[in-house]
Amino acid sequence: MKPTIVTAALPYANGPVHIGHLAGAYLPSDIYVRFLRLRGEDVVFICGSDEHGVPITLRARKEGITPQQVVDKYHSMIKKSFEEIGVSFDIYHRTSEKIHAETASDFFTTLYNKKVFTQDESEQYYDEEAGLFLADRYITGTCPNCGNTNAYGDQCEKCGKSLSPADLINPHSQLSGKAPIKKKTTHWYLPLDTMQTEWLDKWIRSHEGDWKNNVFGQCKSWLDQGLQPRAVTRDLDWGVPVPLPDAKGKVLYVWFDAPIGYISATKALFEQRGDKDGWKKYWQNQDARLLHFIGKDNIVFHCIIFPAMLKAHGDFILPENIPANEFLNLEGDKISTSRNWAVWLNEYLEEFPGKQDILRYVLCATAPENKDNDFTWKDFQARNNNELVAILGNFVNRTLVLTQKYYNGKVPPRHALHDEDKACIDEMRNIPEKIEQYILGYRFRDALFELMNLARVGNKYLADSEPWKLQAKDPQRVETILNISLELTAQLASIMSPFLPFTSAKLLSMLEYHSMQLETSCRQSIAGGRASVE
Repeated sequence: MKPTIVTAALPYANGPVHIGHLAGAYLPSDIYVRFLRLRGEDVVFICGSDEHGVPITLRARKEGITPQQVVDKYHSMIKKSFEEIGVSFDIYHRTSEKIHAETASDFFTTLYNKKVFTQDESEQYYDEEAGLFLADRYITGTCPNCGNTNAYGDQCEKCGKSLSPADLINPHSQLSGKAPIKKKTTHWYLPLDTMQTEWLDKWIRSHEGDWKNNVFGQCKSWLDQGLQPRAVTRDLDWGVPVPLPDAKGKVLYVWFDAPIGYISATKALFEQRGDKDGWKKYWQNQDARLLHFIGKDNIVFHCIIFPAMLKAHGDFILPENIPANEFLNLEGDKISTSRNWAVWLNEYLEEFPGKQDILRYVLCATAPENKDNDFTWKDFQARNNNELVAILGNFVNRTLVLTQKYYNGKVPPRHALHDEDKACIDEMRNIPEKIEQYILGYRFRDALFELMNLARVGNKYLADSEPWKLQAKDPQRVETILNISLELTAQLASIMSPFLPFTSAKLLSMLEYHSMQLETSCRQSIAGGRASVE
């Protein structure tokens, strides 16, 4: 059994997370990790706040506070939201911690000493009024690819195209609003062009058919255009200082710094566990698996730049898969932080206490796995009423109510099986196998559909058997029907836990499962066996 490290994209600590973030990276990764844990696999789940970079400084300027105050405020808010919605990270770290600065500095120094970087003087945009060089996100303009007038200097968030400030049409500074000038400065670059020729192109193309089509397609597009050297330093005063004597006033580029946060967070996790070198089992073990769950706007960084960094360092494994999702829209319109057009997770949790699983269910059912999808409150209500309540809730409620009514809550014995009993039991074996295949293939929507199909099987079984009509004339037959229905209920409770952890825990408590029985039942269910309540 291979050790597995699962990462979810580090959210910027410059604002709360919204449902688009949750559907894109955090819910799919949580479902996957919870599933692996049910199977008894060796997995660690890593995330944390990305607390450097221009978005932080822009938020600080907007709110009139320091960057440190910004990250302290939003790190706590984000961490609490993830905990309350049930995202089960082993650690939720932050890149402002000392261990991260040390890890990122050491990483840079290793590449520097190996002469991986190129050093180049270039002209970069400079805001004369502010007296500052402008990092990519301090510059906005029109995207040459899609015409978006609010594209950033590193990427257009509308079309997802990777950009450089020089690509923008009519660029202007976010500090003064004026057109910037060009001024000479020196930076260090990751030579992606050379790496593409030497190994990167071949490595990425070897994943065709393994990686999702949207991921591989975007990577292929960049490769076909030809990769260019990418700067790994910036002229800023907020971030990890470049660990060189001639680099005063420069910090590590946030997209060099941030993914190293996965490594530093894993180090912090194992320090907390009293096993200082435990992280190496996952990052420096060729038998380990590395998986990145992200949104499509992060594909270039996780599929091209970070693997290039890891390979250049030489001591780390490369990612096996990067199952990125597309974007989730809200009521037919793109989610926008600047326009406050979003469902903020912290606000949802305040407005709908105890309703975490409803949101988890709807976001999984409408997840933008292969193309952009839409969240609407009408669909939210319909899925809750017509699926969670009318299908899942109805079956569980009828089973438990009848068991209480006829047998005082005790599990009745099973007798001779009829054809409809055997058919139901077959489905109880087959559907978990389908769920397993879908989850391992990162098809969480299909897996959730099969979970609800299992509840549909239960409803049909009860409706066709009509135990309430048989109790008076054939009580032994009713015992068998409810025994099977309770077994199906227990199986549902077990295999729903990656998707609906709060509902699962509540249902298992109602079934009075002990922890050892729960673990055995879950593993039997996931493996396609029967979770017996006898």
